[in-house]
Amino acid sequence: MKRTVYLLIAGTVLSLSACKSSQNAYKEAYEKAVADEPKAVIEEPVAQNEAPKAEDVTNISVREEKVSVVSGEQEIKAFGIVCGSFSLKANADALRERLVGDGYQAVVVVNEAGKTYRVVCASYDTKEEAVAERTKFKARYPDNQDFQSAWILYRK
Repeated sequence: MKRTVYLLIAGTVLSLSACKSSQNAYKEAYEKAVADEPKAVIEEPVAQNEAPKAEDVTNISVREEKVSVVSGEQEIKAFGIVCGSFSLKANADALRERLVGDGYQAVVVVNEAGKTYRVVCASYDTKEEAVAERTKFKARYPDNQDFQSAWILYRK
């Protein structure tokens, strides 16, 4: 019985000491990984000679709705850029405050048909001006998918 216990202890000690990783093995693996790592390539930006293409204003769809201003200091003009639509006024007001902080004269309007609150970030007298500003607005927020779906509202 004692002999079995001694053999068991000796086997355990040998097996545990054999599993120990050496620092040299880690160092070799690290050096190999660093050597295989590609060098950083610095690319110089290429100047684009193409002028930005102007959007064809006749193909831009415009939604026509009867709306009234509920938040904001100003009335909206005939064509507005809608960047958000909400069923809760609090959500629309939060987006309006964000846009005001970014320098826009945003207002919240309510759609009288469906009681939907819409955030208008800018408004203009002509469709051409509104389309041009919508393009600039989308370019300012390229990572915001909600703003990429901004549309033009024609106020009845």
